[in-house]
Amino acid sequence: MDGNASNDESCNIDWDTDDEREIGNFPPSSSSSFSVPNGDVNAGSGEGCSSAGSAKYRLIHDMKFPEELVIKAIEQNGETEDFESILETVLVLQALENSPEPQQVVDSDQCSSAYDDGFLDGLSDSDSWCASEIADTTNSSSLDDKRVLALTNMEYSIEEALIAIDRCGPEASIAELTDFITAAQMAKTDDTFFRELPDESKKHLERKRKLYELELLKKKKRGRGAYDAAEDNDTIRLPIPMVGFGLPTAEGSLVIHRNLPEAAIGPPYFYYENVALAPKGVWDTISRFLYDVQPEFVDSKHLCAAARKRGYVHNLPIDNRFMLVPLPPRTIHDALPMTKRWWPAWDTRTKLNCLQTCIGSARLTDRIRKALEKYEDDPPESVQKYVIDQCKKWNFVWVGRNKVAPLECDEVEMLLGFPKNHTRGGGISRTDRYKSLGNSFQVDTVAYHLSVLRDLFPGGINMLSLFSGIGGAEVALHRLGIRLKNVVSVEISEVNRNIVRSWWEQTNQKGTLIHIADVQKLNADRLEHYMASFGGFDLIVGGSPCNNLAGSNRHHRDGLEGEHSSLFYDYFRILDLVKCMMSRR
Repeated sequence: MDGNASNDESCNIDWDTDDEREIGNFPPSSSSSFSVPNGDVNAGSGEGCSSAGSAKYRLIHDMKFPEELVIKAIEQNGETEDFESILETVLVLQALENSPEPQQVVDSDQCSSAYDDGFLDGLSDSDSWCASEIADTTNSSSLDDKRVLALTNMEYSIEEALIAIDRCGPEASIAELTDFITAAQMAKTDDTFFRELPDESKKHLERKRKLYELELLKKKKRGRGAYDAAEDNDTIRLPIPMVGFGLPTAEGSLVIHRNLPEAAIGPPYFYYENVALAPKGVWDTISRFLYDVQPEFVDSKHLCAAARKRGYVHNLPIDNRFMLVPLPPRTIHDALPMTKRWWPAWDTRTKLNCLQTCIGSARLTDRIRKALEKYEDDPPESVQKYVIDQCKKWNFVWVGRNKVAPLECDEVEMLLGFPKNHTRGGGISRTDRYKSLGNSFQVDTVAYHLSVLRDLFPGGINMLSLFSGIGGAEVALHRLGIRLKNVVSVEISEVNRNIVRSWWEQTNQKGTLIHIADVQKLNADRLEHYMASFGGFDLIVGGSPCNNLAGSNRHHRDGLEGEHSSLFYDYFRILDLVKCMMSRR
C-alpha cells in the first residue's frame, strides 16, 4: 500500500504498514500469525496454493499438521481450492481435538500457582456459573467455541474474539470476525466493541473470557508437559520508559558501559534498526543472528515531538554520546507554533503518534469540522472523544477554529530531523514523499547513537548503507560533522535513490557515492572489489523492511519469514561476509 490519499478515509488506512501500533492506545497482544506445532505459519502464506493437493502437501510437510487431520479438513471442504478455508478447518479440528472435557475448566488445581494468584482472584462470587453455563462455555462442539479457538490460534485475545462473535452474529465467517477486530483496533476505542452493549452482556462476556483463559492455560500445559515459565522470561521485553541505555532528555539512569560478546566486537561497527513492536520472538532471533547483542529500544518521543518506537542492535560504544544541535522541538506546539492559537483545551496531546506512510482524507477532516460547528462552546464528551481518537490516529493538528488537517510533507521532514525540501521536487509525488518519510529513520535518535564515531574517525568514514531509504544515516553523520569518504548505498526504490543522490550533490559531499538497487545481488565478489578500492568498511548500517513485522499488518504479519522482512537475513549475510573479509585482511 502506497498510502495515497482518497476521498474516503476507509480507503487510505495504511495502519503502520511499515510501523507499529501505539502501546498506550491498544495492547500489542494480537497478531495474524498462526501458531502451529513445529513451525510458524500465517494465513497469507497459503495464497499461492491453487489446489487441494498442493494445500495437502503444504499443510502436512511444511506446516507439520497430522495427515489424517488434513485429509479430514479437505473432505469437509469438498472440491474447494481455497487454501485458507482448508487451513481454517484444520485449525478448528485441531482445536477440537485438544479441547478439554467440560469438568476440567473448574479444576483449578492443575493451574500454576503464579496463574492462580492473578487469575483466580478475579473470579469473584458474582462470577459463579451454574453447570449449564459452564457446559455452554466449554462445549467444544458449539460454533462459537470453534471460532474462539480459531481466533486465539491467530493470537487475537479471547475478549476480542468473544465480542466480535457477539457483534457480527452467529453466521459470521472467520474472515469477517478478523476484519471486525482489525477495524476496532484501528479505531483504538472501546466504543467499537461495547457500543449499545447491555451491562449484563458485558458481565457475561467477562466471565466467559476468564474461563476461556483458564481453559487455554491448561491446554498449553497439557500440550507441552510441565509449563516452563522461564521460556517467557527469556523473551526480550520492551523497557518502560523506552529510553535504551539512557537519553539526556529523559529520566532514568544512564548506562555508560556494556560487555559485548566477543564475536560482536569490530571491525566493522554495525548498526541495525527495526520496529520495536514486532511479533514475539522476532527480536530474540535478530539478537541471536547479530552475535547475541541485546537490542537498545528507544522511543523518539523522548527526543522530539513525535513517537517512533524502534529497536537498535549495534556494537557501538555507548559512552560520550551527544545530541545534535540545535536540539529538535520537544512538543507539538514547539514544532508547530501556529497551531497553538487554535488548539482546544480538551485536546491534551503534547506529542504526535508515530508518523505514518499516509494521511487522513479531506472527507474525514470535513466531517470533524461539521461535528464541531454544531456547538457554540466545547462539544460534549462523546464528540470530543471521537475527534481526539481521529486526531491521534491520523496525527491531525489544529489549523483554524474547528479545523484539523494532516501534517504537510515539510512538517514531517522537520519532525524526523531531515533538512527542508529533502524529499521535495525532482519528479517525486506527494504520495511518494509521505511513503518515503514514513519508512525512514528519526535522524536525531540515530545521530545520538552514531555520535561516538566522530572522535573515532576524525578523517572520515567508509560506510555500507543497506536499505538506505532516504539516507537517514547519511544525513545523521553529515549533521554530526563526520565526513563521508565512501558510501555504498543499497536501496531498491528509485525514488529514494534519487532523493539521496540529490542530497549528496546539494550538500557538496566530496566523497564517492555508489548506488546498488538489489541487496540480494551484493555478493562476496562485489564486496571484495569495494573493500580493495578503499580498504574496508568502518560502519554497516541499515534497517530491513518491516512490512511483515508491523503490529496491524495482520494479513501478512509473518515475522522474519515474510516476503519483505526476511531481507534481514541479507543484512546479516553481508555483515558476516564483511567481518570475515576484514579479519583476513
